Amino acid sequence: MDYDVAIVGAGPAGSACAALCAQAGRRTLLLEKSRFPRDKVCGDCVNPACWPVLDRLGVADRVRLQPHAQLAEVSFISPRGRTIHLPLTASDRGEIAITRRLLDAVLLDRARELGAEVYEDASLTALEKGWRLQTTRGEFTARYLIAADGRNSTVARLLGLLPAAAKDRIGLQAHLPRPPEMRQRVAMHFLPFGYCGMNDVGNDLFTLCLVARPEHLSDLKTWAGERFDIPVDTAWRTITPLSRAPISVVHGNLLVIGDAARVVEPFTGEGIYYALASGELAARHLLANDLPGFAAAHAQLYRGRLWINEFARAAVLRPWLANSILEIAHLFPQALQFLTRKVIGSAARAA
Repeated sequence: MDYDVAIVGAGPAGSACAALCAQAGRRTLLLEKSRFPRDKVCGDCVNPACWPVLDRLGVADRVRLQPHAQLAEVSFISPRGRTIHLPLTASDRGEIAITRRLLDAVLLDRARELGAEVYEDASLTALEKGWRLQTTRGEFTARYLIAADGRNSTVARLLGLLPAAAKDRIGLQAHLPRPPEMRQRVAMHFLPFGYCGMNDVGNDLFTLCLVARPEHLSDLKTWAGERFDIPVDTAWRTITPLSRAPISVVHGNLLVIGDAARVVEPFTGEGIYYALASGELAARHLLANDLPGFAAAHAQLYRGRLWINEFARAAVLRPWLANSILEIAHLFPQALQFLTRKVIGSAARAA
């Protein structure tokens, strides 16, 4: 069957784009290799900048009805134990944490409800410009193609666009019983051998994320096991790469969005916003028949917001840096609070 637009990947970027294209009357195909609901390695944080996008998608109230945690505080902990606590906005437009299993299902259901034709268990196996897509669920054709299939994008790989990945770190994630001290909190703990991101996610669970160089991963898992009394047989979800060069986001009638375009550290609370916003931007420019304009809009989306992403990566590779920054921030906590608010504020204005 022929479609106006085919979108590969039904995470927040792909589902947001599909929902808006279908709502505007475009014949929209959404292909997803997995079967929903499914878990995803992520920090599970929805920051305040996401709410305007969720409003425009018509799902903000649905998201709030899912089990989640309202986050009231963020903490930064240095390898030497220096801790800085910063309050988060206390309102229904503040930061929450919700598992991707729940959030992504809400977004996919909305895309389907607005008229997108959805195929799950549909892995992309071959691709011809034009666009002709061969999948495990059949063959499809479309005028426009959207790659929303993540950091290891099959679309980019099949078209020879996927850059080499940096293999300096590995990420792990698990949902575990929430310790009392983590209620309504999100924390980033930097250690000599990696970092640990953690936050309340509702339902008496918390998300625990570990990032380290491959040779230090066992040390980090041992630390986490002792710190949180984690059973040795716990099943960890894993993700790699955590770093990869950005891909140009416009290639003729192909747009690249979400982590397929630019890989974002998955445990810093920024990835879901970037996914939603880039999906919305892609739909907006496609519907306006202004694909070249998407490149400039996409670059503007990221401008001024990547400092925490780069800080997290640098702190794993150079633990002394996290110590130095947080020691300085302890003397001037308002500076770190200002930067945190600036990131959130700039996104809210962009949204």
